[in-house]
Amino acid sequence: MKYLKRIGIDTYMLLLIATVCLGLLLPAQGIAAAGLKHVTFWAVALLFFLYGAKLDPSSVRAGLLNWRLQGLTFAATYAMFPLLGLFLAWVFSPALGATVTLGLLFLSVLPSTVQSSIAFTSIAGGNVPAAICAASLSNIVGVALTPALVALMLHQGDGGVSFDSIVKIGTQILLPFVLGQLLRPWVGDFVKRHKLLTMVVDRGSILLIVYSAFSAGTVSGLWQRIPTASLIMLVLVVLLFLAIAMLLMVGAGKLFGLPYPDRAVLFYCGSTKSLASGLPIATALFAADQVGAIVLPVMIYHMSQLLVCAFVSQKAARREQAEAVPAS
Repeated sequence: MKYLKRIGIDTYMLLLIATVCLGLLLPAQGIAAAGLKHVTFWAVALLFFLYGAKLDPSSVRAGLLNWRLQGLTFAATYAMFPLLGLFLAWVFSPALGATVTLGLLFLSVLPSTVQSSIAFTSIAGGNVPAAICAASLSNIVGVALTPALVALMLHQGDGGVSFDSIVKIGTQILLPFVLGQLLRPWVGDFVKRHKLLTMVVDRGSILLIVYSAFSAGTVSGLWQRIPTASLIMLVLVVLLFLAIAMLLMVGAGKLFGLPYPDRAVLFYCGSTKSLASGLPIATALFAADQVGAIVLPVMIYHMSQLLVCAFVSQKAARREQAEAVPAS
């Protein structure tokens, strides 16, 4: 287990994989599926309420002063990624199929991770306050911008975002988040003191969504309609997506002459995508029997980025430690 943690595979990732297998082998059906849908809805609403309650606006304001770093990170998340996603979708859509290609496009417009990107920045000796700002801003804006970009990308197809989906986004995600911000003076300290509560709701809601999505896909026969060759191709395309994004972040950091701590922020916040934000938004935007296939690229990307970022950050930490030791 220690070796697995060293390369980025922890207990939660193993639970995530186990939940996928459970949804494939023992899917929720009938009354159980309906009950699971309601539980998942309120779990996600609670999750975004807690996000709003614990987010300190002052940290965002302080980090915004580093306008060049924040601008580059934001442009990477909401300009570079969508353009790269459109290109990869155009090239590989014949091999991937319509639904999985839609998932690739959805991946490209998601906000960056919060907890993991900040943690990796810290491990690598990067600018942690700037990482907190970049990740928080990305997710605050992403709550509204991601659905808008999905609608823009799909306006010519039959998978467009309906008015009901927008209403669901508002009631399940935006409204709880705003309520959390408004009530923060009274509940913010409680949420900060009870970090376990946020972690349980955060990770528990993701596991619920994953099980619900993969159960719906199994019951509808979705997985039988996706050829094995397409799944293999999807893994390769997602890995290519991740490699290009990370190389571009490394190149941009050097091109704009950022100091190393800021380059670390750009790398970890600019090349990652949030599973925690992506899954709730997907359940609000897309049909239940499609969500499993649509979030599949997100899950593959998420697991891959954790492995790569864990390796890169540990390597950076060891290098920093070695440089700090005076030569004998």
